[in-house]
Amino acid sequence: MPDLATINGVAEDDIATYNGTTAEDVTSVLGNTWQHVVYTVAWGGVITTMGDYKLHTCANTTVFDVATIGTDDDFQYLVIGGGGEGGDQFGGGGGAGGHRESETGGNLTLTNTTYPITIGAGGTSATGLGDDGDATIFATISSAGGGGGGTYPNGDGNSGGSAGGGGAGFGGSGPGPPGNVPTVSPSQGWPGGGGSNAGQWRGGGGGGGNAAGTFGAYTGSTSGNGGAGGENNMTGSAVVRAGGGGGS
Repeated sequence: MPDLATINGVAEDDIATYNGTTAEDVTSVLGNTWQHVVYTVAWGGVITTMGDYKLHTCANTTVFDVATIGTDDDFQYLVIGGGGEGGDQFGGGGGAGGHRESETGGNLTLTNTTYPITIGAGGTSATGLGDDGDATIFATISSAGGGGGGTYPNGDGNSGGSAGGGGAGFGGSGPGPPGNVPTVSPSQGWPGGGGSNAGQWRGGGGGGGNAAGTFGAYTGSTSGNGGAGGENNMTGSAVVRAGGGGGS
């Protein structure tokens, strides 16, 4: 049987009754299947309506309360950890928080329940080695905090969702500490860049959501650049988030 989209030119889901029967209780009309669309109802964060979809933006720790599961029970997500702090004194840039999304990782299937949401804070002021960021957690998705940047002399950055860059005197032209720690697939982040180990002291860049940080060059006095962030289209247009911090 074909599925009905309209009856006498009226969209099926705009019809309240059919031949005296509540429309949502009618499963077929003249032998044709009448498929009623049920929309998911959920609460949490700042809600923006985008056509048939609702976008929930959560900037603070809260809950996501699913009241009704709709006909389409797939949930898209973008979860980003708190960024790491840069190191001081020729320090490496802070690593970006882990960048995990349904565009690469696949949609979530949730149930009628309440899901805590933990928003990871960025690294706070520390002396020497930069402070790590905290993890952001939603349902089964945990995006690690970014690694703090290393410091001069010989101070490597920390691993994390994306890793912090090495401080001057550590790493040379090689990579700094690894990103995507703990390991998930697809990867949530990238390594930081090493700090220069001779000549002009310069810190490496922190890793980003889509690229590694570059190393601090000991010639030309060039600090490492932070790695590029990850691109996501959830808001209806491409937006880049979770870029790594530059070295000093």
